[in-house]
Amino acid sequence: MTVYIYPQNLKATANLWLWRLRDFAIICVGLLVSVLALTQLRLLLPLALTAAYAFLSIRVEEATVLDYLRYAGRFLLFSQQEYHWRCGV
Repeated sequence: MTVYIYPQNLKATANLWLWRLRDFAIICVGLLVSVLALTQLRLLLPLALTAAYAFLSIRVEEATVLDYLRYAGRFLLFSQQEYHWRCGV
């Protein structure tokens, strides 16, 4: 059995800069379609959607920006917070 030291015994996902390779490919295709839509139809919406996807899919230590937003929303808005007050005894 061959064991490789880097990267994680060759079982890690492929990353390119701040995105997974699949996300980077989606962003590139989205940019191409967005530029074509902007130049031919003068539509800015595809470019905005591609930029939003690119921002939300940025990966830092196996978590995306979207994951952080979900965790913050769950903690701050959607989960019950319990506070226990003690008297100064």
